[in-house]
Amino acid sequence: MSPTTISSARPARAPKPFYTSFGFQVLVSLVVGLILGLIARNMGPDAAGNANWLTQTLSTIGSSFVSLLRALVPVLVFTAIVASIANLRELNNAARLVWQTLLWFALTALIAVVIGIALGLILQPGLNTAVTAEAARAPSSTGSWLDFLKGLIPANIFGLTASTRVGDSGATTSLSFNVLQILVISIVIGVAALRVGPAADPFIAFTRSFLKVIHKVLWWVIRLTPIGTVGLLGNAVAVYGWDALAQLGAYSIAIYIGLALVLFVVYPVLLSANGLNPIRYFQSAWPAIQLAFVSRSSIGTLPLTERITEKNLGVPREYAAFAVPLGATTKMDGCAAIYPAISAIFVAQFFGVPLELQHYLLIAFVSVIGSSATAGLTGATVMLTLTLSTLGLPLEGVGLLLAVDPILDMGRTAVNVAGQALVPTIVAKRQGILDQATYDRGESVEHLDVEPEAVPAQ
Repeated sequence: MSPTTISSARPARAPKPFYTSFGFQVLVSLVVGLILGLIARNMGPDAAGNANWLTQTLSTIGSSFVSLLRALVPVLVFTAIVASIANLRELNNAARLVWQTLLWFALTALIAVVIGIALGLILQPGLNTAVTAEAARAPSSTGSWLDFLKGLIPANIFGLTASTRVGDSGATTSLSFNVLQILVISIVIGVAALRVGPAADPFIAFTRSFLKVIHKVLWWVIRLTPIGTVGLLGNAVAVYGWDALAQLGAYSIAIYIGLALVLFVVYPVLLSANGLNPIRYFQSAWPAIQLAFVSRSSIGTLPLTERITEKNLGVPREYAAFAVPLGATTKMDGCAAIYPAISAIFVAQFFGVPLELQHYLLIAFVSVIGSSATAGLTGATVMLTLTLSTLGLPLEGVGLLLAVDPILDMGRTAVNVAGQALVPTIVAKRQGILDQATYDRGESVEHLDVEPEAVPAQ
């Protein structure tokens, strides 16, 4: 071997101890969070009737972690979408990639909602429940097709919305971002930059550079996941516990059976049908699925989902940066397919409202077309009220299900994120742009802590 060959060879990295791996740390944090949550729940409220110090500590840790993730999401979505639209011009089949992505979003949502309808009819959760009619109440927020259409129109260039609450201490105003509006703004600006031509090159170059910086900051936040997991899971156990599952056992079981079928049966079948090893997929995507489970936020998990899709699943950066943020706002097989299908059937059975074929077709239509209505709103509750109002079912039925919603939301969000990584991977494979060698390695997230590659200049 020549000296030149020796000097250019990349030295092999020594294997790290197992306890330094990201996956092991998150697993340990799950156990610690569960134990601390049980301790906090057994401690009960303090003398004043407020949450005890341990519950407050867990809540603060968990909410702070999610806030850090969400604070960076708007700029991530904007820069990622603008840069990816600019990069799509480098791909010969950009238009086909976009339509294939939307098609697979709809196809997987249709499969999920059919499973949800089937489980609702077979298990009949609305007839096998101990919850009483006194628990029925209308939700504080509802969804409608008008909300969805209005949500497409940006109220301002930043996608910000303000809400005011009046309480005993006075009125408080808070700001939040509407992800769907940010997505629309980003797409419009990205397309406009392409149409402007060479004059927009400095803007595109700045956007790519800014995206690189945001990725680095987000990765620092993601490395805090083990700490955030302790707070998120511990607070969920301390506040909600598992008592409500006894009253809504059949309903909760039906939801989780549906989620498990989609995640561990439908997705592996689709991967295998497209020549992809399902085990390799789960090896790479599991950290994002795991984070989604404890954080209950597809948007909060977006940075990790995008990074895994590109670095571990082998999807090209130009496509992943477009498809994953789009999926985080519109691809929700858990919240927008399984959940509203079974829940609508539960409400109909509970109130004795017969459903006919056209009603089941409407459930499928709302799930496939209307999932974007949850973007920037209140999530699955809005999607459920949209489904119930479309079917003409009592909105008071939502109150029956709120007791177990946080527990179900963990599984729903995990399936959402799994689908958001799955579709770009399948589309990239079918279009011949997937890095098969990267996919076949099946690396987990601990291999992502290296310095990210520089964004190439165009």
